[in-house]
Amino acid sequence: MSRHNGDGPEPRPASPAGTVEDPAPPMLDLDHVDAGYGPFRALFDVSFQIPTGGALALLGSNGAGKTTVARVTSGLISPTRGTVRVAGSPISGLPAYEIARLGVSHAPEGRSVFATLTVEENLALGFRPALGAAGARAATERAYELFPRLGERRNQLAGSMSGGEQRMLSLARVLVHPPKLLVVDELSLGLAPIIVDEVYRHLAGVKAQGTTLLVVEQHVEHALELADEVVVLTRGSVTYRGPATTVDDVATHLLPDA
Repeated sequence: MSRHNGDGPEPRPASPAGTVEDPAPPMLDLDHVDAGYGPFRALFDVSFQIPTGGALALLGSNGAGKTTVARVTSGLISPTRGTVRVAGSPISGLPAYEIARLGVSHAPEGRSVFATLTVEENLALGFRPALGAAGARAATERAYELFPRLGERRNQLAGSMSGGEQRMLSLARVLVHPPKLLVVDELSLGLAPIIVDEVYRHLAGVKAQGTTLLVVEQHVEHALELADEVVVLTRGSVTYRGPATTVDDVATHLLPDA
């Protein structure tokens, strides 16, 4: 049996046939993706990857195509060209509910709540299918710990709350029970700065537990603190991709489209 002599890195494990095992595929892989809405084309040849457990900040001006990328990833729209893969499996063309079963959750831009149900009913509806009745109760209490305002409003109809409170409710459903891949679109929209800080701290904890993150955000500072890598979109095309470092390093790529 061969032994490592301590010089240089430890050799990678080999398969029984003696070949080196392939690395795990990225959790999310967009491969030359085009997409649009009817005759309007919103994405042009978009490609990027996020490794399992990584976080990518998707930045760009309004109308750059960020929300379209989020919708393509979660199956709300299908690409017209190219392939989207989750953990190596193509998902292009699958309905959104099947993509959700693969462990992909999407917190879309806006409120995304059931207006005629109470706060507690909204949370139960989000948690019970995956966690069962007992697990849903525990998850609901964790949601109230994360967003105390929701606990104060637990018996209030969601549609009667403020926009910021409805945004808290939509985020609680995905932050308390993290998926394999979490897509968050304009996370801080409608939230007070102190709540935004708390949500990002919770997102960092979710990432530390192994959830892969695709974060669409206008608050560049928060996104860069969380992300490992940045992709900038301009008019539906990738114009910058690199490590998440400082605002100054990516600022020139975030100028409004001419």
